Amino acid sequence: MSVQTPNVFEAMQDDLDLVRDRVAVAAHVDFPIVSELVEGIVQAGGKKLRPLLLLLAGRAFSYDRPRLVTAAAGVELLHTASLVHDDSIDRASIRRGQPTLNSRLSSGSVILIGDFLFAQSAILAAATESTRVVAIFANTLASICDGQLREMLGAHNLQQDRQEYLDRIFGKTASLFAGAAEMGAVLGGAAEPQIQQFRAFGKDLGMAFQIVDDVLDLREMSRDLGKPAGNDLRQGVVTLPTMIYVSRLEAGSPETDVLARVIAGEEESDDEILEVVLAIRRSGALDEASDIAHGYLDSARASLSVVEEPETREWLEELLDLAIRRSA
Repeated sequence: MSVQTPNVFEAMQDDLDLVRDRVAVAAHVDFPIVSELVEGIVQAGGKKLRPLLLLLAGRAFSYDRPRLVTAAAGVELLHTASLVHDDSIDRASIRRGQPTLNSRLSSGSVILIGDFLFAQSAILAAATESTRVVAIFANTLASICDGQLREMLGAHNLQQDRQEYLDRIFGKTASLFAGAAEMGAVLGGAAEPQIQQFRAFGKDLGMAFQIVDDVLDLREMSRDLGKPAGNDLRQGVVTLPTMIYVSRLEAGSPETDVLARVIAGEEESDDEILEVVLAIRRSGALDEASDIAHGYLDSARASLSVVEEPETREWLEELLDLAIRRSA
């Protein structure tokens, strides 16, 4: 009788539970109503890919569990804080099917809560007693802010090139994947070339993850996403599938004019936005964007040559498969 091999989440569940508990303690706020809302956000987190990536990067070398769990909790809290600020800036009322903080509190309160969570995540990074981890953490935070600024300042402008998009999604998403992988390798005692290989792995995984997310925003229905379909269009954010779609249109065509109005925020009709979403789906742009995501995953997989331990390598490959196969 064969024994089914546990997947990476099952295998690492005990350590992920430790990360969850550490995050819950760090995120506690001494105001009952606010505390309840923050706890809901923390508990509604996704699969915790970033802390899992950090733990696996350490496991590939020397598994210093206490320090790795502490760093992983810092990474997860940094991610949570960035989402709180992101939702506030976007004035989003729903994330993962749950009400956001800014649907219940003033914008000033939400920003302060996000700042509090950022500070707590930095405390956790410092608790690793690794100056390099603290430096990586600081650089990652700066990159996240840069990505968010690029999105804000570039919003409602259809005339953007692909490099601007890649720079934006590196800052907003891939930098945290890259930083998590790098921190894990550092705490695992890896040699410098190995650390850089893991950083490259994390970056490529994060780039693919965000491109897939942008595809899903246009491919899935609202009930599957836990937020409105075509939400990026509503926010005036130009993503890779939209760029590909635009490149296939003739300048001055009716389709270009409609899309430009939607991105500029001049057309907010749900029917009109849905028509644009359907046109992008029909154009083949989603398939082309998915192919580009696959290219990043292939590059990430090549970086795994640094991992000698077969089980850890297999689990890291699972993360690559998850990034491309998720449906929401």
